[in-house]
Amino acid sequence: MDVRIGVTHTPKELEIELDDNADPAVVKADLEAAIADGRIAWVTDRRGRQVGVPAEKIAWIEVGSPDTDRRIGFGS
Repeated sequence: MDVRIGVTHTPKELEIELDDNADPAVVKADLEAAIADGRIAWVTDRRGRQVGVPAEKIAWIEVGSPDTDRRIGFGS
């Protein structure tokens, strides 16, 4: 499962790859709690690295499975 976090005042986003058995509901609840409390939102990726983003800097969050059918270009 992937989590993408948009950070304010930067055109790039953080893309974090979680374990395949990660529960999207738990991930969303943890991020919502961090944002509501105004603290740092911590996410641990599948390699065990921890990524922290201050809640006030989060612009948007996307939680879901990687889209294996993404296409680039003009082909159909």
